[in-house]
Amino acid sequence: MFLTCINFAKSKSKTILVQMMSASGSGYRFNTRRSRLKDKLILRKYDPFVKQHVLFFEKKKIRSI
Repeated sequence: MFLTCINFAKSKSKTILVQMMSASGSGYRFNTRRSRLKDKLILRKYDPFVKQHVLFFEKKKIRSI
């Protein structure tokens, strides 16, 4: 009987945490999660700095969940 060392690949998570940034230029940001397989997010959400709904674009990936 031989003992072998087998390294198994880690499974990738299905969701990732991303940072969303306001398109109005106010600098307001928030974090949300999305599926790894989807395209970059664009959301319409309330920006408290300009006190209206604006588009938010995905700026960067923060980490895997």
